[in-house]
Amino acid sequence: MKKIIALVLAMLMMFSLAACGGNTDAEKTTAPDVATNTDADSDLAYIKGKGTLIVGITDYAPMDYKEAGSDEWIGFDADFARATAEKLGVTVEFIEIDWDSKFYELKAKTIDCIWNGMTITDEALTQSSVSNPYVKNAQVVVMAADKLADYATVESLADLEFAAEAGSAGEKAITDNGLTCTAVLTQADALREVKSGAVDACVIDITMANAMTGEGTSYADLGYALELTTEEYGIAFRQDSDVTAAVNEIMAELKADGTLQGLADKYELTLA
Repeated sequence: MKKIIALVLAMLMMFSLAACGGNTDAEKTTAPDVATNTDADSDLAYIKGKGTLIVGITDYAPMDYKEAGSDEWIGFDADFARATAEKLGVTVEFIEIDWDSKFYELKAKTIDCIWNGMTITDEALTQSSVSNPYVKNAQVVVMAADKLADYATVESLADLEFAAEAGSAGEKAITDNGLTCTAVLTQADALREVKSGAVDACVIDITMANAMTGEGTSYADLGYALELTTEEYGIAFRQDSDVTAAVNEIMAELKADGTLQGLADKYELTLA
């Protein structure tokens, strides 16, 4: 009887040791997953894994636009994005977005970045990870060229009706100055509102005003003189994204080798 009890106890001990040994093996096999999870948290690894950098844009010359009859996006930002994607070892895809929903699209991973002459604002810094500034800009008042001399100060604008792109720095400049604003989908729409006479003026980026108004453009009768704000452009990535640091390094390389200055000269912009 004692022998039987001893045998049973011995078998129980063996099962117990086997169970403990199984837990140790399980811990050893699951340990590499910690590194895998860390990789999964890398936005850069995510983008390189799918092989595509999806860039959120609007039709905004000279940053992102298409020439008549072409389906290819060109412009300072489009060319800059392609050069950066090449250094990252991925292709680039451009998607037109509603500018007012840009940070939602970024967080939802519909896009990987906002690269479209985005002004570096407190909202951008709160809602995303923003790159180093790369282009200088200003928000300017665009109206009929023959009326510019009558509106040389902010105070003189009080009775005017304005249009601006929803969620843009132009819209903020208007409202911050206590002026009346109609929000439209894009800066191009804001220009069209002025040309049609629906509003008296609009506030858009000086980069676009230079490209789209004055002699030889589609808005030859429009012009600008008054600047409401000065600012800088940055690229927005997801919060805590490691892509920001990688793109900042590439930006520094493209500045050093003259690529960005060449693009600035081509599109008549001023680097930050």
